[in-house]
Amino acid sequence: MPGPSFSDVCQARLRLAGRIHRTPLFHSQQLDDLAGCRLWFKCENLQKTGSFKVRGALNAVLSLTPAEAGRGVVTHSSGNHGAALAWAARQRGIPAWIVVPENTPAVKQRAIENYGGQIIRCAPTLEAREETMRKVQAETGAALIHPYDDDRVIAGQGTAALEALEDAGPVDAILAPVSGGGLLAGTAIAATSALAGIRVIGCEPAGADDAFRSLQSGQLQRNQRTETIADGLRAALCERTFAILREKVHGIVLVSEEEILEALYLAWERLKLVIEPSAAVALAAVLFRRATEGCRSACVILSGGNLDVRAWCRAPLEATTRPTRPSTGPPSAA
Repeated sequence: MPGPSFSDVCQARLRLAGRIHRTPLFHSQQLDDLAGCRLWFKCENLQKTGSFKVRGALNAVLSLTPAEAGRGVVTHSSGNHGAALAWAARQRGIPAWIVVPENTPAVKQRAIENYGGQIIRCAPTLEAREETMRKVQAETGAALIHPYDDDRVIAGQGTAALEALEDAGPVDAILAPVSGGGLLAGTAIAATSALAGIRVIGCEPAGADDAFRSLQSGQLQRNQRTETIADGLRAALCERTFAILREKVHGIVLVSEEEILEALYLAWERLKLVIEPSAAVALAAVLFRRATEGCRSACVILSGGNLDVRAWCRAPLEATTRPTRPSTGPPSAA
């Protein structure tokens, strides 16, 4: 299972050109000071459907033959991939069936429905998601577009890193959150092929740490439970993404729930960007775990911005215990 090549990522970029946003890079001197290096933020929260997921979903849908597309598409998703696939299917005028866990945030379920996806709910376990998806596929004949166990999806996700490195210029490291591993795998393929010597760092909640344990042990690990506010990072690696990460990723950094929240607040306060907790995980790794120690510059992929703002506004943010903020200091020496 070799996975997609750099050529596949480049072809995906051509396929997506003009159909999605080339998202901007943001910079904040205040966050540079906190991190100790120059940071560039790839703002996939400003992407169509509100996350990077549309890159992989649309690349996969556009790759289908007319006969395959005519039967529609099916997937399972905690929210963002489902919305992206529903949107991508609409672009091609085909139906999309989206299996979602019952605990998927309402704002993400509404997005799927607003883009024309047909929701099928299931128990909040990976096994239930996979089983329900297979059942729907058998009943409909729809083409399976897996959220991460798919070369077309991984190649599409890698286009975000290509754009980021072109706009930022040479950087020492690139960081992305990891769940099923599609974004991190695509990022690793694109970044290591485009820029020799770059460090690729995955970022993960401590409460859903299967990627960290998998790379540490050399064997694919599973989570018995996932306890994290980063609802988009509750999936698990598959053999395909694990193989790519083992070869091309330099390490996985774990962050706590308190660190995720504080990074979320800092993004709102300093970058003036609405991002979701899953997107804050990579920023937390930079600010609180010094994931970029020794780097002069780094790119952080802010993966999405599909946040239930009304729910957050109803709960006073001050009630959350906040960790000690990182100290401001001069950039670290390379």
